[in-house]
Amino acid sequence: MTELTLAKANAITATSLAKGEQAGFKPLAVAVFDAGGHLKAFQKQDGASMLRFEIASGKAYGALAIGMGSRALDKIAAERPHFVAGLNAVSGGRIVPVPGGVLIRDQAGVLLGAVGITGDTSDNDELAAVTGIEAAGFVAQTA
Repeated sequence: MTELTLAKANAITATSLAKGEQAGFKPLAVAVFDAGGHLKAFQKQDGASMLRFEIASGKAYGALAIGMGSRALDKIAAERPHFVAGLNAVSGGRIVPVPGGVLIRDQAGVLLGAVGITGDTSDNDELAAVTGIEAAGFVAQTA
């Protein structure tokens, strides 16, 4: 099993931010969590608005909470809003059910953590996360 080290978490962050800059995205914030929901790395680009830490964290935390990327959580929220309201209640409001939270898996499929990105559209946030995860040698799970 490959480990999500601090160096790998920082590489995911750096590559995700670089993808955003290269693609002309609005300023991003990137949070990387380990499989236990503990913060490994966080960075917010200059010009990113307030609450970006909370939003990025909520996307990653939500993905970890349900074991699927937050794109799936977004779909569940539309189909079963009471379920997501319950998740938010039991998590103390920590879950943000929109795309941009992507699970990190090793090549064998073992869950290593999650990345949450916010700042641009949810689709662009997710794209930056996938780019960072894959560049670090991991598998990204968006749904």
